Amino acid sequence: MILGNRRMKQKDIAKELEISKERVQHIITDILGYRKVSARWLTRMLTDEMKMQRKTARAELLQHFEKEGDEFIQRIVTGDETWIHHYDLESKRQSMEYRHKSSPSPRKFKVVASARKVMLTVFWDSEGIVHIEFLKQRNTVNSERYISTLRKFSVRLNRARPTEHAILHHDNARPHTSRQTEEALHKRNFVVLPHTSYSSDLAPSNFYLFLKLKEHLRGNHYENDEDVEAAVRHWFRQKCVNFFTDGIRQLVRRWQL
Repeated sequence: MILGNRRMKQKDIAKELEISKERVQHIITDILGYRKVSARWLTRMLTDEMKMQRKTARAELLQHFEKEGDEFIQRIVTGDETWIHHYDLESKRQSMEYRHKSSPSPRKFKVVASARKVMLTVFWDSEGIVHIEFLKQRNTVNSERYISTLRKFSVRLNRARPTEHAILHHDNARPHTSRQTEEALHKRNFVVLPHTSYSSDLAPSNFYLFLKLKEHLRGNHYENDEDVEAAVRHWFRQKCVNFFTDGIRQLVRRWQL
């Protein structure tokens, strides 16, 4: 839509797609990577330096894989955060239903995503979930809080994978890359994989886990944070090892692009 009309307003997009303005903004800026400048949507353009950093990081990771094979993939533990709403809209595909060709098209009331939400932080690898925790709304993930999360994650990791030398993967959000966080990671002897700016396509939680989780949760109403947390935990428990293995292994193909 924005490619057809780069001056289109968010409220018009929201009305056309029957979703909230907040979700439109999230899709345009966070998922599609567009921003509005002088009333026009523009793609975030990577500088030549950023492109080179991205190319170098992918080559380095691919070299590790070619040298170590599946053992390298099995050592990766990836972590990230995302907001989970008490209610999120069904996708258009989810709301489709069979109707006789002579029947009128189904109608639905205009609704928006719930303003109530909870922050999910999850660490996982090719075998499954290692650590999850939830943060109430109006709280933020800063360096201090993330370091606290890393402590708990480290304990769970040592219990779940005591004989493995895990390699941590997370994006370059400020709480993940602050001096305090780097010191905490060094203290716990974590090896951290390189991750360059604007590379959500190289973060398994973004391109795989969160997409599938939210697809499952869409259209369901949850009364409170506890119901959301229970639904998320239940969905994770239902997933077999192959589900997580497939998600991590997709990294190899993306490194090769």
